[in-house]
Amino acid sequence: MLHGMLRSGAAFFLLFPFWDAAPMADHQNGSAKASASGIAYKIDLDNFRKRLKGFYSHWREHKSELWAASDVVAIATPPPSEDLRYLKSSALNIWMLGYEFPETIMVFMNRQIHFLCSQKKANLLGTLKKSAKEAVSADVVIHVKAKNDDGTGLMEEILLAIRTQLKSDSVVIGYIAREAPEGKLLETWSEKLRSSGFQLSDVTNGFLELFAVKDDSELTCVKKAAYLTSSVMKYFVVPKLEKIIDEENKVSHSSLMDDTEKVILDPLKVKVKLKAENVDICYPPIFQSGGEFDLKPSASSNDDDLYYDPTSVILCAIGSRYNNYCSNVARTFLIDANPTQSKAYEVLLKAHDAAIATLKSGNKVSAAYQAAVAVVEKEAPEILLHLTKSAGTGIGLEFRESGYSLNSKNDRVVKAGMVFNVSLGFQNLQAQTKNPKTEKFSLLLADTVVVVGGGKPPEVLTQACSKAVKDVAYSFNEDGEEDERTKAKPELNGEPLLSKATLRSDHQEMSKEELRRQHQAELARQKNEETARRLAGGGSATGDGRGPAKASSDLIAYKNVSDIPYSKEPVIQVDQKNEAILLPIYGNMVPFHVATVKSVTSHQDNRTSTIRIIFNVPGTPFTPHDANSLKYQGAIYLKEITFRSKDPRHSSEVVQQIKTLRRQVTSRESERAERATLVTQEKLQLATNRMKLMRLPDLWIRPAFGGRGRKLTGTLEAHVNGFRYSTSRPDERVDIMYGNIKHAFFQPAEREMITLLHFHLHNHIMVGNKKTKDVQFYVEVMDVVQTLGGSRRSAMDPDEIEEEQRERDRKNRINADFQTFVTKVHDHWSQPQFKGLDLEFDQPLRELGFHGVPHKSSAFIVPTSTCLVELIETPFLVITLSEIEIVNLERVGLGQKNFDMAIVFKDFKRDVLRIDSIPSSSLDSIKEWLDTTDLKYYESRLNLNWRPILKTIIDDPEKFIEDGGWEFLNLEASDSDTDNSVESDQGYEPSDAEPESDSEDEDSESESLVESDEDEEEDSEEDSEEEKGKTWEELEREASNADREKGDESDSEEERRKRKTKSFGKSRAPESRGASFNKRPKLR
Repeated sequence: MLHGMLRSGAAFFLLFPFWDAAPMADHQNGSAKASASGIAYKIDLDNFRKRLKGFYSHWREHKSELWAASDVVAIATPPPSEDLRYLKSSALNIWMLGYEFPETIMVFMNRQIHFLCSQKKANLLGTLKKSAKEAVSADVVIHVKAKNDDGTGLMEEILLAIRTQLKSDSVVIGYIAREAPEGKLLETWSEKLRSSGFQLSDVTNGFLELFAVKDDSELTCVKKAAYLTSSVMKYFVVPKLEKIIDEENKVSHSSLMDDTEKVILDPLKVKVKLKAENVDICYPPIFQSGGEFDLKPSASSNDDDLYYDPTSVILCAIGSRYNNYCSNVARTFLIDANPTQSKAYEVLLKAHDAAIATLKSGNKVSAAYQAAVAVVEKEAPEILLHLTKSAGTGIGLEFRESGYSLNSKNDRVVKAGMVFNVSLGFQNLQAQTKNPKTEKFSLLLADTVVVVGGGKPPEVLTQACSKAVKDVAYSFNEDGEEDERTKAKPELNGEPLLSKATLRSDHQEMSKEELRRQHQAELARQKNEETARRLAGGGSATGDGRGPAKASSDLIAYKNVSDIPYSKEPVIQVDQKNEAILLPIYGNMVPFHVATVKSVTSHQDNRTSTIRIIFNVPGTPFTPHDANSLKYQGAIYLKEITFRSKDPRHSSEVVQQIKTLRRQVTSRESERAERATLVTQEKLQLATNRMKLMRLPDLWIRPAFGGRGRKLTGTLEAHVNGFRYSTSRPDERVDIMYGNIKHAFFQPAEREMITLLHFHLHNHIMVGNKKTKDVQFYVEVMDVVQTLGGSRRSAMDPDEIEEEQRERDRKNRINADFQTFVTKVHDHWSQPQFKGLDLEFDQPLRELGFHGVPHKSSAFIVPTSTCLVELIETPFLVITLSEIEIVNLERVGLGQKNFDMAIVFKDFKRDVLRIDSIPSSSLDSIKEWLDTTDLKYYESRLNLNWRPILKTIIDDPEKFIEDGGWEFLNLEASDSDTDNSVESDQGYEPSDAEPESDSEDEDSESESLVESDEDEEEDSEEDSEEEKGKTWEELEREASNADREKGDESDSEEERRKRKTKSFGKSRAPESRGASFNKRPKLR
């Protein structure tokens, strides 16, 4: 980013005075690294031949338009400097020779290549003679300059060779005009050229085009540099900033710059396995905050402390080089952002992505900036003037390939193999705050992008460092809005109107509740509008999930009569091979396919045995008509047949054989039907030797494979486009394609006995003979230990302590192995071909969890960022939050120990999912979590019968919308009237409130729950005001009154159950459960 920026801490002056001891600078532009004594430099001759040939071909092909019609190209590399700079002469050295040759003059002609340099360099360059001859049929001529010689005579020899070879005085010599001569040697050479009589022309554009398209080896270097850059940002810079802010430390920008530079120069600190001698910075890392921002490439980190108060913005930009190839990334971090800042960042994010998307082969370079401008004009035209004047530049050996600036006027064409630093930002926006350090803010995003051929989208090399809003926006000031509301309290004669016994925490809680109510009201409005749009568009339709019934004509036991086996005696026979039973009817053996048998029973009475066989008959309730039965409607079907035998042993054997055969055929047909409904998956591409195989051994799988053999552990491997799990048995193998993964979860063992990886899929797959959408791989972290002897062991027993330590070590080791595997897979998923899949391992947030009964047993249910899951007990529970329409909290009321949660999905044909028996102590925390995830919730005192409700909505969506949508569930206003019937300034009087409350309870329970109150919001505000002013005496009277109400409720439990049954039909009455639950902390 920085031209002419002095690199701090670099002692270049120690190296270059001893140039004759080291022939060339080691892979550095304008700087060199000390090399170990005795290491010999060696030029890659294959690379030299390829690059020299490419240079001459490009020169000859584009001589007139790009190389200024030059007959000769003369390049002079200046002496080393303490400045960190980028020069095309140095870039040519490195591109062609692999090293920089300071104070060296190179002159390229059609038949000759001249080098003017010192003796040590001449020795190395002498190895190029044969390769140059083979590549371009040019002779290498080396002019060795003595130590105290100014090189004038050698320069005359070169100029004479030019005249001799070209035999003309009108020779055009191309040079790099923008590089001023430095040092005595280059100044002398510049004077000689100007006085030679030759015409001089600038060939900068030629080198610009020559370096723009990178070959495979160059792209590899860029990718390694970008990997290092994104790793430093992700694994060092971001955690460092989070720690500073969390601990409220004072750290200067310059200190952060120094620490980050040290990490870049030592890649192992972020677990990047690159040799330190091949790595360097592109520019000193940039950290900016506190209202002073500079988005120019020459920006620097000042000595001010990092500023992270609310509404502050932190800019961070870092760049690293590998083998002199540059990469760059820049991120903006928002601290307690206000709406203006959040919107500006979202607009910048869209504009940045739009600019990247245009970088396809064949497009114009200007399209990138134009796409960004179009996004800003559409989303926020008022801040267009603050947009940077370009969207970045090309990048490679030079940090800024200025000829490929992504501005609105550049008509150059994008080509495959080009690399761009896409950098876009807003400068000096107004944050509308009173703090001078946050009233102005700037935003910046930058990524290193490679253009891919074949019309494919560009590859973002630094996307491992996320720029999504959820990953860069931090909220540390949870009470900021509450503080502002606390200032606006009712006053009387200039003093706050407060009761002397009122607690401060009561105000904060009520403030949070009020905020939640306001947010829920807004969510209700948005949800009703969204539902109206969806229902107006036809809604979603789903099938009944039943496969086509197998036609009776498909059941063929024997093709010909001759195939029926001969029987000497008229007895019932079972043909296992043809899956048929042979029944003696009127002296003939009549075959029936076993699939036509519905049931078979036997009954023994004294010495005889009765066998009763019932057949499947089309047209009965559980056996609908198939195509064949409808075709032959006059056909006669055998429904039932009974046999009597005097051989009970034979009868029981036959019945057992029929049952066994029927079970086998039914199982096979069921599995076949399941497989027929499966979506065809792509074929797994196995990892090659170039891709390091990622594997996790000794895992169990759920659901388990079938079979009666001993269960075996297997290995999970991550391949190119999917996972493969396999055991030592060849038939036990499962492939999970990345494209079929809807959600991926990693849950380390904390209080659980297992560490697991769980995949929730879009489409079903078969695991053994089971059809499933959920596949889990796990390891038990605790060994089952049985103590021999019945005596209890002391907690201080050394063996007990050692055993516990071993268990902890095993658990930590397993968790670390899983984490390493997940990290590697994440890096693999960061490749561009998986960008559209949005794959990421989600980790359950235990602190937000709660107990409940989602199926038949109690479980600990935990939210993640995108789902609500329970991954320990089977069947698993995975609910995608984005598929939820609303949540109804049922049986919520005074005196209830538990409540239920009903989850209504956006697909109204999908059954409502219920989570029962949630402890009432978790109610507030669940409300807080639902509110923070923008899920609209309602509360009711009874369980609702949801099937008729959803059927009514589906049948008449217009009526549902006209009646206010989901607001029929909003009983908050009527509830508040019941609980608080007296205004706050009159105080709370139990003798007056109790009978009114009782009568309202009876009325509300006898009325329909779809009743709504228009004055809901006003009543809720009155309730909140009333709660604020209660004294200790009032609270005590209220508690005693609540106890009496609780007793009344328990006395009339049976009566209320009868009323509920009468009012709601199949609705579920509240269950009385005595289990006690620990109170959980509030959700944040």
